[in-house]
Amino acid sequence: MEKTAFVFAGGGSLGAIEVGMLRELVNWGVSADLVIGASAGAINGAYFASNPHADGTAKLEGLWRSITRAEVLPWSWRSMLGMIMGNRGHLVESQALKRLLTRHFGEARIEDARLPLHIVATDMHSGAEVVLSSGNMVKAVLASAAIPGVFPPVEIDGQKLIDGGVANNTPVSTAIRLGATRIIVLPAGFACAERRPPKGAIEHAFNALSLLVARQLVHDLDRWGDHAHIAVVPPLCPLDVSPYDYSRCGELIDRAAGATLAWLRSGGLESRRVPGALEPHEHDAENPSCSADIGMPAPGAIPTHHGHDHSTTQRGLH
Repeated sequence: MEKTAFVFAGGGSLGAIEVGMLRELVNWGVSADLVIGASAGAINGAYFASNPHADGTAKLEGLWRSITRAEVLPWSWRSMLGMIMGNRGHLVESQALKRLLTRHFGEARIEDARLPLHIVATDMHSGAEVVLSSGNMVKAVLASAAIPGVFPPVEIDGQKLIDGGVANNTPVSTAIRLGATRIIVLPAGFACAERRPPKGAIEHAFNALSLLVARQLVHDLDRWGDHAHIAVVPPLCPLDVSPYDYSRCGELIDRAAGATLAWLRSGGLESRRVPGALEPHEHDAENPSCSADIGMPAPGAIPTHHGHDHSTTQRGLH
C-alpha cells in the first residue's frame, strides 16, 4: 500500500518557496499520508498537516505574504552588541516568533493534526536528530527553527533542542524510517554558484551551508532511491535572496508556483530525476533558468535512477 510523505526542508525566509510549491501540488490533487518538516519547513509542515486542503494552503500563503522580519527576527544593534560582548549566546529571543506561531496554532498538539506530523529538531549536546511526533506544536516548531546563535535552544522533555536543519535539513531518511513509500520533497532553495560570487561574511556563510545542504540531499536521493519513489520539486534557480530577507516572500511564492506547475505538467511527479538546480550546471542566454527544468524528457524517457551523471564537471556546482 502506497504511503506518501511530504518533506518540507529548512531555509529561513526561503520557506516561502515551499508555499508556492505546495499550492500547486494541492491544486493538482496530490495528497499526503504523513508530513515531516525541519526548521522553516516545520512551520509549513505543521500548518499543512493541520489544514491539508486548498483553503488551508491559501491561509498559509497569506501568512507568508504578510510576514515581516520583525515578527521572526526582531534584532537590534543592542542585541548584536550583547552577543558580540559575550553577554548571551544568541542574537534574539524567540518571543516574537512564538507569538506569531501561537496566533495560528494556539495550544494545538502535534498528535491532533489532521495528518500525522513529525517535526525534526537537533539535540544541542549530541547533534543527534530528534523527531517530535507529539506534544505542544508551537514549542516543537520553535525548537525545530531555533537557529544556533540566532535563537536560544528550546528544552523539551529534558533535552535542549536546536534547529532541525543541523541534523537533517531535508529529512528524506526520516520519511523512509516512518514507512513512506513515496516521498515528495519541497526544498526551500540553494545558492547558485553561477549567479555571482558571494559578497560579505553572511553571503559566504550561506553559500557554504547551501552547498552542504544540496550535496546532502543529492546523497540522500542516491542512498534512499531504492527504498521509495522520491520526487523533488525543483528549487528556484537562479536564486539571489537571503534567507533572512522577508521582504520578497510574495515574489518567491509566485516564482515557485509557476515553476512547480511547469514541472507537474512535464511529468515531474512520475520521475526520479534530480533537479537541475542541484546538479553541476550553467546559465547562459539560452538557459537563463533551470528552476522549472523545462525541456526535461517525457517520463517514459527518464532513466529509472536519478537522471544526471554525478561525475559531471561543469561549472555552477551548488
